[in-house]
Amino acid sequence: MPETISARVTARRDLTPAIREFVLAPAPGFTLPAAEPGAHIGVETPSGAWRQYSLVTPAQEPACYRIAVKRETDGRGGSDAVHTGWAEGSEILLTAPSNSFALQAAPRYLLIAGGIGVTPIYAMAQQLVGQGADLEMIYCTRSRAETAYADALEALLGDRLTLHHDGGDPEEVYDFWDHFAEPQMAHVYCCGPSALMEEIKAISGHWPEGRVHFEDFAGVEGLRADDVAFDVALQKTGLTVSIPADRSILEALRAAGISTPSSCESGTCGTCKVGLIAGAVDHRDMVLMEHEKADHIMICVSRAASGGLVLDL
Repeated sequence: MPETISARVTARRDLTPAIREFVLAPAPGFTLPAAEPGAHIGVETPSGAWRQYSLVTPAQEPACYRIAVKRETDGRGGSDAVHTGWAEGSEILLTAPSNSFALQAAPRYLLIAGGIGVTPIYAMAQQLVGQGADLEMIYCTRSRAETAYADALEALLGDRLTLHHDGGDPEEVYDFWDHFAEPQMAHVYCCGPSALMEEIKAISGHWPEGRVHFEDFAGVEGLRADDVAFDVALQKTGLTVSIPADRSILEALRAAGISTPSSCESGTCGTCKVGLIAGAVDHRDMVLMEHEKADHIMICVSRAASGGLVLDL
């Protein structure tokens, strides 16, 4: 587990019916590292799960971090736990910022956001405006009421901002083709639903490599419709835990009071790697090398291929 920072929630506010902003300040004795636009932090949710959220504001000497969390009622429970469990004064743990979506120097920028994907894009817009950069932003949502930071972005960008609302109608989605028909010197930064990012990838395939950048926390889907229950034996403790068809090994262990390190919980970071003693594994992560799969498993997404498993726990 990465080194953690103790913090507390000092403020929260609703940006839309589903999106809430939280202000996180360091606890006494802790400081917050600098954060560039595009950075994200890991936070421990009240359910015990760790989730990653982009920072809304960049800062070289931050007194606090701001994140915006969309409540996903059909998700894995992390965002729901944050919305219901974090009040002003709540004590939390977080990790230092990481950034795989950093701004690069360019003569011009095109920022594209969809829904909650606006969080790192908003941070980029703030810094680029401060630098006097040439930029344009396109922000797509279902409706004005579901558009986080709409007023702030309009004040920040003026006519450099395009807000597009499709009402949930596939026939009314924004047409990006005019922005991509001819390759430009601009760098594009895109964050949003997978459908939006797949569209931008498809229409920018003829652009020079390295000009179009994406941020995606989706990871891999650990649960599938045809999953079945199985048992996991823990060799060190002698316990056996039943893994339901609709829960990951990590979630079932946590529910049984067994704490194991985790971070992304989507098969992409490697924090929850556990030794495999016996059993056939359905490996679903994006981390393990082929030579590691015989004796390791990522318990956040992978499952038994048949029978049960024996883990080095």
